[in-house]
Amino acid sequence: METNTIKNPIPKIIVQFPIIGKQLLADHGYLLYSAISQLKPELHNLPDDEKWLGIELINGVPFDKGIIALPVRGANLRLRIPADKFGEVMNLSGKQLDIDGNKIRLGIANARPIQPASALYARIVTFKNSLSVEKFLETANRDLAEKLQIKAKLEIPKENRSRHRRIITIKGKKVVGFSLIARDLTDEDSLKLQSEGLGGRRTMGCGLFNPIRKPADSARGNDEI
Repeated sequence: METNTIKNPIPKIIVQFPIIGKQLLADHGYLLYSAISQLKPELHNLPDDEKWLGIELINGVPFDKGIIALPVRGANLRLRIPADKFGEVMNLSGKQLDIDGNKIRLGIANARPIQPASALYARIVTFKNSLSVEKFLETANRDLAEKLQIKAKLEIPKENRSRHRRIITIKGKKVVGFSLIARDLTDEDSLKLQSEGLGGRRTMGCGLFNPIRKPADSARGNDEI
């Protein structure tokens, strides 16, 4: 579901759950959402105009074809939610998720505010009917300006562009997206883009931006390209 207007003025926060587990499918966005929904069906049945939940993809290390290995320390599940919804997700702490046969255990939740940064990175952003780089960037720039009223320079990472064409599988259907960088953001626009995201499928890891990781940021959970 595309985000057309900004309706919720409540600040967003990032809720982080440490993870104990061995491996996951690299393409796990829909499966992760399904596993969370099984534990908390009320998060799956939110009305379209109240869809406040964002679920980030879990970082791991490429291990085998289509498989990522989870680090012994530092693996986390991160949710992007309005601050007043923390009570609706914190009881996921201690729960086990079965993600297509791969089990992970969630630790105790902690929350932190979103921090501004002039450059942000999203691992995957998706739009309908935007399969080529040119069409994707055209749609992204239009939505950024018209729907979010944000000024930024958008680009697909230049290093090995084919690697930044992403696929997410939803109920057996392949959906094409791209990694995306937003640069030259003001603090206000940076917070807005991280809060609202871009494109659709926020509950499946799409359209969620984080500050681009620098070496000193590695412990903070920021994204790297």
